[in-house]
Amino acid sequence: MEKFSLATTVYSGNDSLSRLGLLKNETIFLVCDAFLPDTPALKRILSKIDGSNQVAVFANVKPDPPLETIVDGVKQYVPVAPTIVIGIGGGSAIDTAKGIRFFGDKLRQETIKKFIAIPTTSGTGSEVTQHCVLSDPENHRKYPIMENYLRPDEALLDPQLVMTAPKSVTAYSGLDVLTHSLESLVAVDANVLTDGLAEKGVDVITHDLVTCFKHGDDEAARKRVHEISCAAGMAFSNAGLGICHSLAHQLGANFHVPHGLANAMLLPYVVSYNAAHDKTACAKYAQATRKAGLAANGMGDRVAVRRLISHIHQMMVQMDCPQTLQAFGVDLKVAVEMTETVVVNAKLDATFPGNPVVPTDEDLAKIYQQIIK
Repeated sequence: MEKFSLATTVYSGNDSLSRLGLLKNETIFLVCDAFLPDTPALKRILSKIDGSNQVAVFANVKPDPPLETIVDGVKQYVPVAPTIVIGIGGGSAIDTAKGIRFFGDKLRQETIKKFIAIPTTSGTGSEVTQHCVLSDPENHRKYPIMENYLRPDEALLDPQLVMTAPKSVTAYSGLDVLTHSLESLVAVDANVLTDGLAEKGVDVITHDLVTCFKHGDDEAARKRVHEISCAAGMAFSNAGLGICHSLAHQLGANFHVPHGLANAMLLPYVVSYNAAHDKTACAKYAQATRKAGLAANGMGDRVAVRRLISHIHQMMVQMDCPQTLQAFGVDLKVAVEMTETVVVNAKLDATFPGNPVVPTDEDLAKIYQQIIK
């Protein structure tokens, strides 16, 4: 039996923040990126919240939210006893909000009325997923939490909030969307519903992301990428992910490679591996490539997949993305020495079982070694 669920109501457009005006006499715990306080963006958001509400702001958000940050947040969360949680920012901010809520509500033995997510990057899809990834820097580990109730009740997609995103954020987060699309497309729990979202994700990102990178003020392109980021989140939250994410989590934990970039480095090699070892995966990659107009309808599957892989590399070049750990600045010797640790922990990652092929340790090591230098 196949399943597709979506608990989040999505509002998109320049007027989507008006939803905040419906909140009255609530106690709001607002989690946002550290750089947002005192910015026009946050002031604009806060201006939409009615004065009858009490608002407590937690802005101590860090990339790959460490457990220490979650503990700090919970210490503030419990005394506030919020009725509403709002997460504003990139994936780390929304994941931080999820993590604080997860532990805070357990301590309070109460739950909130509503969880609202307002993404300011077009990448993680965290605004519609039940996933939350926390990190343990001391032990170089990442811990995904997956609970259905962690899905936000509402996602507000305002394209104005991503118009000024730094170029690197636009590139890395957008390539994360492409990874979500391609991994969910071939994941073990994929179905027709998730396939449609994933295929559209490949189409939009391969055509619009470089435009967003080079012309950040192109609102139409920004809106498309922002919406497809959300759609790709719907796809992978139902279909699952795979070894690209399980390996990428290790690059983040051990070398502090931004998550989207880590996925992008690995993606061509994971696509190549899955296509070579699974005929269905190869056919689905090829069909998505044809639908995106990157390959002719009569082109064979394997040739189409090579076109897709080549296009991913080209996009990374166009957006100045380092494609290896060495190019990112990681010491080669250290990267090589970490091979076994990366492989062992990748197999323990919650995203690992979703891959269409179960790789051997040697397979994982080869994929990882292809991005070292």
